[in-house]
Amino acid sequence: MLHPHSLREDIAGLGSLQYPMLDVEFAQLSDPGRVRDHNEDYLGYVCPTTPGEMRSRGCLFVLADGVGGHDKGEVASRTAVESMLAGFHGAPPGESHSPLLSRLVQTANTRVMEAGMAGSSGGIPMATTLVSCALRYDRALVAHVGDSRCYLVRRGEALVLTRDHTLVGEQMRLGLLSAREAADSPHRHLLSRSLGAEMFVNVETNEYQILGDDVLVLCSDGLHGAVSPSEIAAIVSHQADLNAAAHRLVAVANHQDGTDNISVQLVRIRSVERVGMYRGRPYRLR
Repeated sequence: MLHPHSLREDIAGLGSLQYPMLDVEFAQLSDPGRVRDHNEDYLGYVCPTTPGEMRSRGCLFVLADGVGGHDKGEVASRTAVESMLAGFHGAPPGESHSPLLSRLVQTANTRVMEAGMAGSSGGIPMATTLVSCALRYDRALVAHVGDSRCYLVRRGEALVLTRDHTLVGEQMRLGLLSAREAADSPHRHLLSRSLGAEMFVNVETNEYQILGDDVLVLCSDGLHGAVSPSEIAAIVSHQADLNAAAHRLVAVANHQDGTDNISVQLVRIRSVERVGMYRGRPYRLR
């Protein structure tokens, strides 16, 4: 059944963090799309309230896409995101982001499995993708499972920082499929990894240096499956207002497809202080 686009509900957010070592602004938006009557995506963030918290913990952005075909995709995505946010907020100050996010994703995987088993006497299978990005000093740590993505938009170009954990993606990396064949495959949405599917999940983490004017884009496949990297880069680069850019990205995704839920988080680095590390302690680079 088709549902009028005017009946959709948006989940939106906007904010900024202004500290000498890292000055960022962000916006987020989630939309059911033009066809589905409910939204199985979920997103959230943790923001420091003081400069000390920004130095010791940083900030975190998380987005999850409940797997279609399961009864409780929306529960899975919300459970995963809320587990990540709570774990990050309660983590020891100064803990390295790489082991921290790996641990938090594993915990989120357990929470999703537990939620599924508690759903009924026989248990309800639940699964979700997840992409997260933690920022501190001049570094971004990206951890992900599934096919929700993180892009880095720099100087008008969008670089994909994540790999899609799909069966088609694995075949493409092995040289069994071309990029065009992968994009046209009817199996392109079949996941090779997800939260909630197994007792332990293989989390992929990577760290990147961030620069002033960079924009990080976290999104579900409802966006990146409909909007190309070049289109994402153009919209983000030519729109000073991040909230307007998020709405524009969702509108384009709905216009060009709209058959899936669409979620996006935009994080612009307005300025950043370059640092080095010595015996686990940061120091300013001049």
